[in-house]
Amino acid sequence: MTEEELKSLQVDKQVDARGTACPGPLLEAKRSLTSVPIGGTMEVLSSDPSTNKDVPLWAKKVGHEYLGTLEEAGFWRIFVKRGK
Repeated sequence: MTEEELKSLQVDKQVDARGTACPGPLLEAKRSLTSVPIGGTMEVLSSDPSTNKDVPLWAKKVGHEYLGTLEEAGFWRIFVKRGK
């Protein structure tokens, strides 16, 4: 998705994991995605740079779709669409 598409995306759940270190943001994402409807979108806020690699790899591995990442001042917004 483009940056503009990500910015205008309506999310079903937002997980604020800023201030936590690996594996905290990934664990929060895993726990939280179960409350997102299939086909719904979750946004993970993280200040840990490793989350930028961990979340997309996890999403692909378990059948979800990584939509993209936006960089903000001091943190990232990572978007995942629930696949199953």
